[in-house]
Amino acid sequence: MRSYSNFQRKSAFVSTPIFYVNAGPHIGHLYSAAMADAVARYNKMLGLETFLSTGTDEHGNKVRSAAGLNNLSPENYCDEISTLFRGMCDDFDIDYSKFIRTTDKKHQQGVYKFWASLQNSGHLYLGKYSGWYCVSDEAFVLPSDLEDLKKPDGSTIKISSVSGNPVEWMEEENYKFRLSSFQDDLRHWLKDEKCVQPLKYHKLLSNWVEEGSCLEDLSVSRPAARAPWAIPVPNDHSHTVYVWLDALINYLTVLGYPDDDYKKFWPPKVQVIGKDILKFHGVYWPAFLIAAGMEPPRTILCHSHWTVNDEKMSKSKGNVVAPSKAAEMFTPDGLRYFLLREAVPHSDANYNEEKIRKILNAELADTLGNLFSRCMGRAVNPRGATPEASIIHKDILGTEEAKNLVESLHRLPGTAQSAYQDFNFHQVVDAVMNSLRCANKMIEHHKPWALVKLNDEKSMTQLEAVLALGLESVRVSALILLPIVPRLAHNLLSHLDIPMDSRQWINTEFSRTGRATEGIQEERLNNLILFKRIK
Repeated sequence: MRSYSNFQRKSAFVSTPIFYVNAGPHIGHLYSAAMADAVARYNKMLGLETFLSTGTDEHGNKVRSAAGLNNLSPENYCDEISTLFRGMCDDFDIDYSKFIRTTDKKHQQGVYKFWASLQNSGHLYLGKYSGWYCVSDEAFVLPSDLEDLKKPDGSTIKISSVSGNPVEWMEEENYKFRLSSFQDDLRHWLKDEKCVQPLKYHKLLSNWVEEGSCLEDLSVSRPAARAPWAIPVPNDHSHTVYVWLDALINYLTVLGYPDDDYKKFWPPKVQVIGKDILKFHGVYWPAFLIAAGMEPPRTILCHSHWTVNDEKMSKSKGNVVAPSKAAEMFTPDGLRYFLLREAVPHSDANYNEEKIRKILNAELADTLGNLFSRCMGRAVNPRGATPEASIIHKDILGTEEAKNLVESLHRLPGTAQSAYQDFNFHQVVDAVMNSLRCANKMIEHHKPWALVKLNDEKSMTQLEAVLALGLESVRVSALILLPIVPRLAHNLLSHLDIPMDSRQWINTEFSRTGRATEGIQEERLNNLILFKRIK
């Protein structure tokens, strides 16, 4: 039984799953990447040295088949599809430290080293395997996960109840991993409920481990004749490494493994995955690591899936949503905001264009955008200046609306921080929008456009206080939204002349001594539309 370190690192390793290149990106891939990026950016704002990894999983028969269908070699096909995933990450501001490909030579060296580590410690053996195999999932399927499906012609086939894909009976000789000997280790790891979040998936995984059927010794190789597009097994090229073992090792090789560089960021602080790969990351992966003498992840963050208009996404239905196409309608900022704002990790979320339009217009264009333009518009703020924040605390306004806003801004950072730590990005946005609605009520009550027309000393002092409080609301909100919608938030903070070194989490505190600015450049004053309404 292992014990794990409680040492609090000043670094954080966050990962997306690596994306399988049998097809191009869809919104589920983008959601995983955006979620991991938001986690990484939040940790960076806390002052931690952060490493975010992403990349592509490029071996396996499905990839080889897809390449053939496209009249390409597997190498050229992988180059093409991997470029699409890298482009998705770049277009949507996924600030990855490294983009890994499992066809990289350095990765292959890491797989060899990890295999040798398992073999030398006695955790691998050559044995016969017979069972139901799913070609589409590239995995053997447990008897408990089988269903009979009646076809239109009346015949019956067996399918995986997890994926719905057909299975076939297979008998072959494989290298096998002694997974059955790791039940106690997995129980020990799972004692900490935070190791798999949300709690729903921790309970599911714990039940699997207790029940034990997922802990049969695992085939970790395939005959090379049947699975040629894969990494050869070291010293036995009649076998190739099981694609899932190969893929999981990316989390080590992306950090520099087999060199010792990886230790700087190990173990992972948060590994983001979809619920369809929970068994691979929550059973096989920690068992592989423990067998190799390494710490398993601190947290696996497992999220649910996206439906489209309440239907499962599938090629056959023609409803797979490509991020690049969706961004043409909603912008990269808008789509990223919607995915993180709408989804909750523990249940499936629904993609609906009308709903997206309503949310983006109501929240980014109206609630946040209008507050910003009301406070920076030429009519009330000709130079686009930010008044000294200390004026807020002189009780110049003295209204219920101003008091409610100040109280809301005091609470906001703590509420948002709790939500970020629990990976509830929708709650972060809810808290920000509540404060921004208070800010808009304050503006509507004090009517800065009327104060500027009065042009007397009392009115001008009140105007300064209204603008200071309104712009402080914008500043705090933009900082808190930065991990969720970084491009828009940074743009907003630049308009407010907030320096880069003042964009940390500590700066989200409601300011008592915020510095005044004389004004912003003319070109910025001419471009105060933060987010254009979606038609």
